[in-house]
Amino acid sequence: MHLGGGTSGLGAGFKSLKPLSIFLTPFLYLWLPHKFSAGKIVKKIDKFPIFVYDRENEIFSEDAYTMKRQHVSEAVIRRLPRYYRYLDDLHNKGVVRISSNSLGNKMGITASQIRQDLSCFGEFGQQGYGYNVKELRTEIGRILGIDKKHTIIIVGVGNLGHALMQNFHFAHNGFSLEAAFDISPALIGSEINGVLVRDLKELDDYCKNNIPDVAVLTVPQSVAQQTVDHLVELGVRGFWNFTNREVTSDNEEVRFESVHFADSLLTLSYHISRK
Repeated sequence: MHLGGGTSGLGAGFKSLKPLSIFLTPFLYLWLPHKFSAGKIVKKIDKFPIFVYDRENEIFSEDAYTMKRQHVSEAVIRRLPRYYRYLDDLHNKGVVRISSNSLGNKMGITASQIRQDLSCFGEFGQQGYGYNVKELRTEIGRILGIDKKHTIIIVGVGNLGHALMQNFHFAHNGFSLEAAFDISPALIGSEINGVLVRDLKELDDYCKNNIPDVAVLTVPQSVAQQTVDHLVELGVRGFWNFTNREVTSDNEEVRFESVHFADSLLTLSYHISRK
């Protein structure tokens, strides 16, 4: 059996992996600045500390990641990568600043929606100036955890696994692809884009010494759940799932992002069928 499954190879153009969200305990208080610099992006809240009560150690601790609100909706979180992608494109084109109206027109959403989403993490921009593209891109990247340098491995180096290794820019999205695993003798020991493909038998020892933050699942559906169960036992807490099967875990710390290509295609089918 080949771990790559029957999924056909795909080239560049995959959506970026949304880094795993971190939910913090209730915020006790925050400090607000009293002065703001003109001509710069305004972040009234984002740079100031919050203190979280550590129940286990019975102390107050300052958390490095601060948010204006305790809870951010899943809908807002899923729009953040789009904001980052559009701002990254604008930055690469040399655009220095942009208004919420112009950004909304490019993205197909309203300016008020953009302002509302960003207000979950602080207050950005300045009236009459708009957003500094570079700074807002950096801040959204930080919110998404791009600066955390997460580690990631791929389990299953068939057509799809190979395509991801060859074409997807993990580093650009804040992830370091450290290793890949398969059971095929033809693949074991080879390198794809500078990453070594290891024997699946080495997975346990590898994870004991280098627990990855995320595992990419490109294995056959028949072994998807058991692969997840085993990786969770080894300490993996994030999964980018391409198996086209819903996988779960009883461990509440484990997060899944499942990519179903057919969902997108069938959505397109719906729209073109209505013409």
